[in-house]
Amino acid sequence: MLAGLAVTSGEFTVTATEDLSTINAANLATYDVVFFALTTGELALTDIQKTALLSFVSGGGGFMGAHSATDTLYGWPEYGQLVGAYFKEHPWTRTATVIVEDQSHPSTAALGASFSLMDEFYTFRENPRPAVQVLLRLDAASVGTAGDFPLAWVRPYGNGRSYYNALGHFASTWNDPRFQQQLLGAIRWTGQ
Repeated sequence: MLAGLAVTSGEFTVTATEDLSTINAANLATYDVVFFALTTGELALTDIQKTALLSFVSGGGGFMGAHSATDTLYGWPEYGQLVGAYFKEHPWTRTATVIVEDQSHPSTAALGASFSLMDEFYTFRENPRPAVQVLLRLDAASVGTAGDFPLAWVRPYGNGRSYYNALGHFASTWNDPRFQQQLLGAIRWTGQ
């Protein structure tokens, strides 16, 4: 999907890999944005690689995470700060309403005030608000509950930028033009 967005937008290129050895200072310096898409668990990163990733973002690079990127690297608290929160559970897998809190951000500008989507909706160990700028939240009433459930947010990280979106469990979400527009806007924003 990202490779297709790259072609249709003409704004960026994609190098997709599961090879963790590519996370190093020299290689990261050739990119504008790193995107953790559907990562899970404790990735086998060395301390040198962890430092390289944090230095890349704090030095002005972009970081993006989708869905289970918050279910990753629990043993590395600095990563939790970078991504904004850690996954707790996914109590709702159904069609629900997503409220667009910030309609001015490049990733959400075309979404309107709300939209409905079938996905696996996350909750987090700690609410990332107010440490992040929340872009999307779950309409709690649409899943029969109450509370504040942020779903997408951004934050500065040193001189860089971090974006996270909890949506994306199903291929249908990745193929949804609304989700694709969110990611395209996030790439533009984090890559500035």
